[in-house]
Amino acid sequence: MSGVLDGRTALVTGGASGIGRAIAAAFTAAGARVVVLDRDPDAARAAASDLGASGSVAADVSDEEAVRAAVAAAEEQLGRTDVLVNAAGLLTQAPLVEMSLAQWQQTIDVDLTGVFLLCRHVVPGMVARGDGRVINIASQLAIKGGESLTHYSAAKAGVLGLTKALALEVARSGVLVNAIAPGPVETPLVAGISEDWKRAKRAELPLGRFGRPEEVAPTAVLLASSPGGDLYVGQTLGPNSGDVMP
Repeated sequence: MSGVLDGRTALVTGGASGIGRAIAAAFTAAGARVVVLDRDPDAARAAASDLGASGSVAADVSDEEAVRAAVAAAEEQLGRTDVLVNAAGLLTQAPLVEMSLAQWQQTIDVDLTGVFLLCRHVVPGMVARGDGRVINIASQLAIKGGESLTHYSAAKAGVLGLTKALALEVARSGVLVNAIAPGPVETPLVAGISEDWKRAKRAELPLGRFGRPEEVAPTAVLLASSPGGDLYVGQTLGPNSGDVMP
C-alpha cells in the first residue's frame, strides 16, 4: 500500500481507536496526510503522535457546531480534505422492549447523524474542487440485524441508505461515496458487548473468529486510492468473516 495515497489528505473520525485508528495508520503508511478526529482531545493528540499523522481535532460528531469547528481546524492543517472517513461510532446493547428513548436517540445521533454532519460540512468543498472520496463505516448488522442491537442496526442501515443517496448526488461532480460494513471486529467498541453475544456470534461465522482492525483498513485504502477505487460508487464492501454474503 506504500505510496498509493501520496499527496492526498484525509480526515478520519473515531481515529483514536479501533477501526478508525487502523485506517488512519494505513492511510499514513500509504502516503496520505491525515488529521485524526476523536471526541477525546487527549486521545486524538496521542493517536496522531503515535501514527505520525499531520494533526488532530476534537469533536462530538453529533454536535453540529463542534463538527463545523473541527472541520475548519482540520482543513486549516491539511489545506483541504480529499478523503473523509466516518468511523466514529457508539455501540450499546439492550432488547428493544427495554430500550429507553434516550438510549435509542444517542445511538442514532452518533452513528447516523454524525455521518450526515461530517458529510454536510466536508462534501461541499469536494464538490467545488471536483474531487473527493467519502468512506462511511457501517456494519453487517445493517443488512441482517442483531439481537439486542435494534438501535445500532437501524443507525447503520441508515448509513447505507445515506451512502447510496449521497453517491447518486455527487458522483458526477467527481466525489465517490462508499461504505464498508465490517463484521464483528476486536475493538474497544465491541468490548462492551456481552460475552454470551460474542460467543454465539463467533459460532455463526464461517471464518470462526472476529476480525482485527488492521484487516479492515486495507479496504479503506482501496476505496481512497486511484485507480483502485475509481469505479466504486455507492457500494458496500463487506470484510465480515463471512457473516453476510450478499
